[in-house]
Amino acid sequence: MIRKTAPKTLALVLFLILSLLLSACGTAPKPGGGQAQNTPAPAQTDLILATTTSTMDSGLLDVIIPAFEKKTGYKVKPLSVGTGQALAYGEKGEADVLLVHAPDAEKKVVEKGAAVNRKLVMHNDFILIGPPDDPAGVKGLHSTVEALKKIAGAGKLFVSRGDDSGTHKIEKSFWQKAALTPAGNAWYQETGAGMGQTLNVASEKQGYTLTDRATYLAQKKNLKLDIVLEKEPALLNIYHVMEINGEKFPKVNKDGAKAFSDFLLSAECQEMIKNFGVDKYGEPLFVPDAGKNVESLGK
Repeated sequence: MIRKTAPKTLALVLFLILSLLLSACGTAPKPGGGQAQNTPAPAQTDLILATTTSTMDSGLLDVIIPAFEKKTGYKVKPLSVGTGQALAYGEKGEADVLLVHAPDAEKKVVEKGAAVNRKLVMHNDFILIGPPDDPAGVKGLHSTVEALKKIAGAGKLFVSRGDDSGTHKIEKSFWQKAALTPAGNAWYQETGAGMGQTLNVASEKQGYTLTDRATYLAQKKNLKLDIVLEKEPALLNIYHVMEINGEKFPKVNKDGAKAFSDFLLSAECQEMIKNFGVDKYGEPLFVPDAGKNVESLGK
């Protein structure tokens, strides 16, 4: 004899199944690791950022990148290199977005059509540092060109990055203005390395070097080097963000690049830049500049 299922029992079973299904939907993880459910996860999550070593060595990327990833769901892969190398990655379509600090070189990359939407993000400044006893006697000077002339004239050690970075580019421009060719002299040494490592070499050998203020302040406690010249208008250090041209390089993550650029210029990130370093060094390491004109900086 076939046993008939009671209507009430069948209804109860259906109710329990429906409840379990609804419960499973309610506890499903939100896309983007905790984003609001109405924020769609990006189709292409990996984003390659080519940037200068100063943004890494100063610790700024350690603050900005996690905030960006949490907000958007993208996963940033930073390539911390000299600006020259970062721009080269961009020209080859081997990065998605650039954060760099060599304005003249940046403009050339845009003119070639490799990058688009170049926008001002922030600035700080370069400083000339050297041994506390200042053997070349450059303290008190107000011109980097004159300081380099004194260092060269005295034959005192100058340590250069020698890596075609933004810092190296501006250093070379000062030597050119001084009508000097330092390469090949015993007192001039190139590390071919980033700013952090170059600072360590200069400190160990007690030489002079040109550095961005942010990296110097971040590593100052481990260095035996003092600021010997600063606050010259020519020492302004300006950072721009640029998206790699998706029309020229179809494989780049152009949506991610735009999202990162937009984030850097957002009020949220600009406030982060404004406050970065204040608690630890008593002063910000960078000045936020979104929406400003370059001509107004440093005034």
